Amino acid sequence: MPLLHLSLPPHRLLVAGRARMSFPPAPRHTRLSVRAAAGDAVVSAAAEAYGLPFPPERASHHCELAAATAVVERACRLCVDVKRSLFSGGKSILEKNDQTPVTIADFGVQALVSLVADKVSNSGSLLTQDDVLRAIDRGGKDAVSFDSNPATYWVLDPIDGTKGFLRGDDALYVVGLALVVNGKVTVGVMGCPNWTNDTIPNEKDGSDAACNGRGILMVSHLGCGTWSRRLSSEIGQSTTAPDIWKRCFVDTCSVVHMARYCIPDSQTWDMIPLSVLFNSKTGESDPRNENEILLLSVFCGSLCKYLTVASGRASVFVLRARPTTQIKSWDHAVGVICVQEAGGQISDWSGKPLDLAADLTSRRIIYPSGGVLVTNGALHDKLAEMISANYK
Repeated sequence: MPLLHLSLPPHRLLVAGRARMSFPPAPRHTRLSVRAAAGDAVVSAAAEAYGLPFPPERASHHCELAAATAVVERACRLCVDVKRSLFSGGKSILEKNDQTPVTIADFGVQALVSLVADKVSNSGSLLTQDDVLRAIDRGGKDAVSFDSNPATYWVLDPIDGTKGFLRGDDALYVVGLALVVNGKVTVGVMGCPNWTNDTIPNEKDGSDAACNGRGILMVSHLGCGTWSRRLSSEIGQSTTAPDIWKRCFVDTCSVVHMARYCIPDSQTWDMIPLSVLFNSKTGESDPRNENEILLLSVFCGSLCKYLTVASGRASVFVLRARPTTQIKSWDHAVGVICVQEAGGQISDWSGKPLDLAADLTSRRIIYPSGGVLVTNGALHDKLAEMISANYK
């Protein structure tokens, strides 16, 4: 695997479930370099070389997005390789404290994003296996603290949808990385290695968006839109043509019962207040009347649902908050900006925006009233009103 050095300064990083890490101060701009395993030539993967779909002058965090895009794409390749090895005999699965599974791929992606991939050049010396283990464990749950002031930090979910990742089939999973700047999500990248449908419908211009074949990379920057393309067939192979990126838009459905809905895999339709008004059907070709909605049920993990809404394949994602389950920031942060920049809207069930700073000291937990509502925007006010009227 090529060597990689990544600097994501000077921001802290929240990592799903396992650890929360802090990066030391470094230069303002982000640099990411990939070195070929068989040689010493260094290939720059900074903004210009990585070929983002909009120029630096339009995006104040263009370099950060370029670095995040490159590292998420590389993390997706790591996940593919690990998944292949998991199902060839080796078992490398643990459980987190909340009894959810974590694999070597979770740890590997975490290490990769915290400056380590295979071997990393650090001030002229190669990091050892102990360095990698320290990168995985660095920080721990209580090592980084915040206060009530707006903060700037990275939020990482190494694998969202780990249960799907472990199933060995085509269940979707996502590597998600977001940059929060002064309390606002500003940059987001999602990679889904086994996104399989041939095209993403582009409602605005009738063209097909970026995902012919297998795997999708979705990027978003505040004020610059959401864009997607296929994952590169070989990670480390720079993509320089901006025209391979296609703009993503949410769908344009404005009729509640004609929309396509998705909910968490752990929840059922009768847990959602809309079930008082509508029955659910799961067959896309099945006829539906105005009292029935289409419920999509093939996605794993919250970020997969955000991805489907941002790409226009689903109209609505609804999640109910439960007293026994904490809602984590990394399951939503990157999805929020990707959906918003694609034209959608996100709120809690009372209509208020999600507050990533509600957990004042750690920024790990969010407290949406009732639950989370993610829509194409056109349906949002109608659905929020219906949910509020029927929520007990």
